[in-house]
Amino acid sequence: MPTDVPELLNTADVTEWEDSADVIVVGFGVAGACAAIAAAEAGAEVLLLERAVASGGTTALCAGQIYLGGGTPVQEATGISDDVADMFRYIEAVSPAPDTEKIRLYCEGSVDHFVWLESLGVPFERSFYAGKAVYQPGTEGLMWTGNELVWPFRDQARPAPRGHKVAAPGETGGAELMRILTKHVESLPIRVQYETRVRNLIADDTGRVTGVHVTRVGGDPANLRAGSVVLAAGGFVMNKEMIARYTPRLASGFMPLGTPGDDGLGIRLGQSAGGVPVHMEGAFMTAAFYPPPQMLNGIIVNGAGQRFVAEDSYHGRTAGSVLAQPDARAYLILDAESTAWPEIPLAPFIDGWESIEEMEAALGIPAGNLVATLAEYNSNAGRSEDPEFHKHPDWLTPLDAGPWSAFDLSLGKASYVGFTLGGLCTSADGQVLGASGPIAGLYAAGACASNIAQDCSGYASGTCVGEGSFFGRRAGVHAAAEVRAHVS
Repeated sequence: MPTDVPELLNTADVTEWEDSADVIVVGFGVAGACAAIAAAEAGAEVLLLERAVASGGTTALCAGQIYLGGGTPVQEATGISDDVADMFRYIEAVSPAPDTEKIRLYCEGSVDHFVWLESLGVPFERSFYAGKAVYQPGTEGLMWTGNELVWPFRDQARPAPRGHKVAAPGETGGAELMRILTKHVESLPIRVQYETRVRNLIADDTGRVTGVHVTRVGGDPANLRAGSVVLAAGGFVMNKEMIARYTPRLASGFMPLGTPGDDGLGIRLGQSAGGVPVHMEGAFMTAAFYPPPQMLNGIIVNGAGQRFVAEDSYHGRTAGSVLAQPDARAYLILDAESTAWPEIPLAPFIDGWESIEEMEAALGIPAGNLVATLAEYNSNAGRSEDPEFHKHPDWLTPLDAGPWSAFDLSLGKASYVGFTLGGLCTSADGQVLGASGPIAGLYAAGACASNIAQDCSGYASGTCVGEGSFFGRRAGVHAAAEVRAHVS
């Protein structure tokens, strides 16, 4: 699969334009849909291009969680107190290199964005799922989906659940979200062309992007003129060469979460016009071992029998910590009262033992290390304390009821899944930024842009769909406004 940056075509060399629009949007996932809708609402003529046979993208594969807060109607209806300041402090605290302007806009606009999504017909149940899970099992509208209750973040910002899920059972929320957005797109004067692949951007001598060159299944190549172009063509998790170059942690031992369209083309198109990719090493990865939540009562140790992460962390944060261990080797240790079978069978069961010493030897942990680790943990847990990792008291209980069991969290043993988080550097309005500033006529959103999500340790479920829809909407509004300003 190619990693080369496509050629940037020159407007002066185009002899014929087959079609034109004020705003051309490339990609029909959540970011592209919201960009197209927002641009049309702003009065722009919109052409939406999708290279697959239908809309959806990777969004249609997810559970449909959207990270929103600051006092949404669902939070208020379920008695959850949240405000913009706490949401901002939390996201800033978990971000390795926080873009404070984008985070502030996202938090300040979160409630309005929720209302906008509902106005399009996206349903959210006024209900709260209090359990610890990867996604709401039913149609519940709200759940904890990040590290809000995990130390040190719970001390840095007042915790609040912000994982809003589209009212659809289990993992079907993303598909329902895209069904609704597609129906709304079809209700507007937005022209959609499927099985249309953008091969090149077209720009004039000043560097302003003026259109795209496309190929179609069963058709001839064509040039399409645009006042502005919005790239929303997905990430690069399916491009092995780009993975090897930018995120080698995902090169082996992982199942990619994405569609064939996640080949990095949107990023490379942006680069052809001078766009700069950032945070390309960033990736989400997980091999969640919960639910059931009782498994969080266990401890996670590395090959040396030492703890290295608070076990109540969001599963992505735990996975990132596991992969940072020598040989990416780690085990979940449980006693008889905490042992259960994962509802999502990603971490394999190893065995059970009558003594810690037997377990230690079987796992190849140096003699005495796991015995000492468990003894210290049990002593502290008996006092509801965890001085080293500050595990939440809700999940602190001595593991002293034998027999003991172990699940394998090691890379190559557990079934890890992941996707990329890096993308084009953009302004808060979605403008693609080059070395000397914004590139006229070019915007990006969704997985081919870098906004808030940067790594798995700071990730919360719903961030990608949240920022994709939010900044996609902003990109559509501003792309339409730029066309009007340029014409005038």
